[in-house]
Amino acid sequence: MTTDPVAGSGDVVAVIVVTYHSAAVLPGLLDSLGPGLAGLRWHLTVADNASTDGTAETVRRLMPEARVVETGRNAGYSAGINAAIAAAAPFTAVLVLNPDIRLAPGCGRHLLDLLHRAGDGIVVPVVTMADGSPEHTLRREPTVLRALGDAFLGAERAGRFPLLGEVVTDPASYQRESSSDWAVGSAMLIGERCWAACAPWDESFFLYSEETDFALRARDAGFSTRVAPAARATHIGGDSRAAPWLWRLLTLNKVRLYRRRHGRLATTGYWAAILLRELSRAALGSPTSRAAATALLRPATLREVPGPPTDRPATAGVTG
Repeated sequence: MTTDPVAGSGDVVAVIVVTYHSAAVLPGLLDSLGPGLAGLRWHLTVADNASTDGTAETVRRLMPEARVVETGRNAGYSAGINAAIAAAAPFTAVLVLNPDIRLAPGCGRHLLDLLHRAGDGIVVPVVTMADGSPEHTLRREPTVLRALGDAFLGAERAGRFPLLGEVVTDPASYQRESSSDWAVGSAMLIGERCWAACAPWDESFFLYSEETDFALRARDAGFSTRVAPAARATHIGGDSRAAPWLWRLLTLNKVRLYRRRHGRLATTGYWAAILLRELSRAALGSPTSRAAATALLRPATLREVPGPPTDRPATAGVTG
């Protein structure tokens, strides 16, 4: 699991994976780590959020040298990352991966090379979906105008115009070492200095917007988010729109994050733009947007709640 063909190299990558009922998809990720991180020194820590499908046992069986943190509850993505890092061996960079990511051979080396050239910060690969279609992972900072652009034009069309779209859809942006305000957190390499300055991840975001918060705080501290065009990965995961409760949570957390960074008047404008987007799609029959719009119209749902209630004890154990 650890190799170092470069004499004198001091780089050690902590690979961090947060799992929740991930036994079906995790073996594919583990198989991709060796080729994907070829030529690097690395170690794996998996934080499992109380899976009942044998996820933790799958890690121990397929990669017994990995460290496994059992959080004892469905703690959320940020909490899992923080728990894994607390248990991980020393590192000079952190590679956060979803369990449904597959690294292409040499991905890690390309990410680390750009991290050094960029002077630390966050570096992400070019990601494609399982069918080969591009996943637009680069993002611009959320604004009222961009939320309106999404509402009237749709994310794909609005993304062609920097002032109107949050999602970066221009193919050229993924073909060069371009920067963005933030990037989707399914696969990202974070430098040691950036991690020290900006960690931990905010656990009040149970799921969604946690990577936005981290990257924007990193940007505020002088660390950029960049894409390494030679680094490739595949994301076989599903669409958050497939489940109304996931889209509801994603939408609410977008407003919660915006409220933290802006005043009341701007937040009201952003909330109204997001509500307009969801109402328009709900009118066209979208059950996910109907759930999101209903939640947006209930002020109590916008309170700072870290995640769904759980009756599981908040105990944790580490093996490996």
